[in-house]
Amino acid sequence: MSVDTPLNAAASTAGSIFAASEFDVPPFQREYSWQEDEVREFFDDLQRSLDEETYFLGLIILTDEDKKKKIVDGQQRIVTLTLLASALYHEAISRDRKALADRISASFLYSINYETDAIDPRVTLTDASDNATLQYIISRGETPAAISGETVSGELVKSYRFLRRELRSDLNQDPFKRLGKWTEFITHKLYFAVFIHPTPASAYQVFEVINTRGRDLTTADLLKNYTISQAPPARRMDVYKKWKEISENFQSDGANFVQYIRHAVTVQNGHILPKDLFSFLAARTTLTHRIPPTSMELLDLLERYLPLYLQMIDPSLPGPASNIALGVFTAFNKLNVITIRPLMMAMFACSDVDQGLEQLLRLVSRRIIVGNLGTGNIERRFAEAARRVSQTQNWQTPLDELSDLSPEKSSFIEVLQKRTLNKGVLSYVRNAICAGTIIPQGYFPIHFIVPKNTKDPAHFGEGELSYWGSTIGNTFLSVVDKRLGNVDWNDFKHVMLPTAAPGEFNEILTSFPEWNAQSIKVAAQVLAQSAGDIWYA
Repeated sequence: MSVDTPLNAAASTAGSIFAASEFDVPPFQREYSWQEDEVREFFDDLQRSLDEETYFLGLIILTDEDKKKKIVDGQQRIVTLTLLASALYHEAISRDRKALADRISASFLYSINYETDAIDPRVTLTDASDNATLQYIISRGETPAAISGETVSGELVKSYRFLRRELRSDLNQDPFKRLGKWTEFITHKLYFAVFIHPTPASAYQVFEVINTRGRDLTTADLLKNYTISQAPPARRMDVYKKWKEISENFQSDGANFVQYIRHAVTVQNGHILPKDLFSFLAARTTLTHRIPPTSMELLDLLERYLPLYLQMIDPSLPGPASNIALGVFTAFNKLNVITIRPLMMAMFACSDVDQGLEQLLRLVSRRIIVGNLGTGNIERRFAEAARRVSQTQNWQTPLDELSDLSPEKSSFIEVLQKRTLNKGVLSYVRNAICAGTIIPQGYFPIHFIVPKNTKDPAHFGEGELSYWGSTIGNTFLSVVDKRLGNVDWNDFKHVMLPTAAPGEFNEILTSFPEWNAQSIKVAAQVLAQSAGDIWYA
């Protein structure tokens, strides 16, 4: 990475850096995230080095902005050192070492605003919960059970409790002497290598270069950091809050959130490989005739599609989808298909969206029953179809161009009769058959008439149940979740058949004197033919 002027680099003691600065963690940084293993390593390293003349705590990268030092890299170490300084301060107070406590406070915890005479914290965190928790700990020397108006940061609480416990154990050797030794060490013998970045607008690039080599910076972190850092300075806090609101809908699952971002970007830009998402958005990689959205445009995209996308994940949530669309979402979830979400997102801007979604479900479910959607080329085709739908505001032609993915009816029926399918697909197909539509409005529990893992099943030859056990002919829909009775044909007819779901093929099932491979084949023929009539209506 190139910069216009050389970086100002210097080795400085922690005491001199803190005493001369007020630190802000910019919005593009991650929240405090150190776990006990990392805090333990931090403390143990310092404890072992107390008798050394110097100890190097690593590189921190700062930038000057608004009369404060913005922490581009080094947040976890600076915050953890602040927690340790707070523990030392309160131990000094409790042991009546007021002068030492005042020194720790002035060097590491608080600064005086000479214009207003206010006492300001040395370190301020962007995340409101993190910051409220940190300031509570510093001011009181204990961890909060609750903070008015804010949630408590669990990681900060755990880190402080660990540091306080370990410090107290260390001080038991000689409290007066050890307090002085610790304070002198962190003030005068603990060193950072400090880089002051000359241009705040490009400081994120330094962060990216440093952290992409680290072990725990995720794609979600990179995307958040880049988006916030590239927003206008006056709007960064608003962007941070909005990003956090959106990401929290994915329950801290960074992979699902990144998937949503990729799908939202795909609607307008077509297929983007997961590994290329960040480099495309950060303009590190160019795709022919495709311009990545700006950070503000990306945020608008994520806000626009969020209610719809959340309904795709969980159709019980409120949002813009009709009952038919919700039925399609449920069907795709049963089929465990997510590659078509960008195409569905694009279709919602078109007229007759329900008709288009039904046509898409018909196409995809036919394909899954006879084959799969597992190739990258098929995902690419759906993604490019999404882009064309977005550009033309019409879904008909792009879906027609995918029609080669659909098998012929005869092939569909033949394969469905004998193909082993997972339980989610079987549940969807069987419920659709009994409901007489590819969009069932409700799902009944599916049971295998004779489970595949049954030992020594009656009336089956060697290997027959293993072959036929997970095919459609060996399934049954019931209104009860739990299997009733014993696993034999007589019990099934007398106990389970009376619990049949509406539309179930009871007459056919009761006609079999025993349940064997031939019975499964006959039932499968009837069910597959019925499915063919529904899917190819």
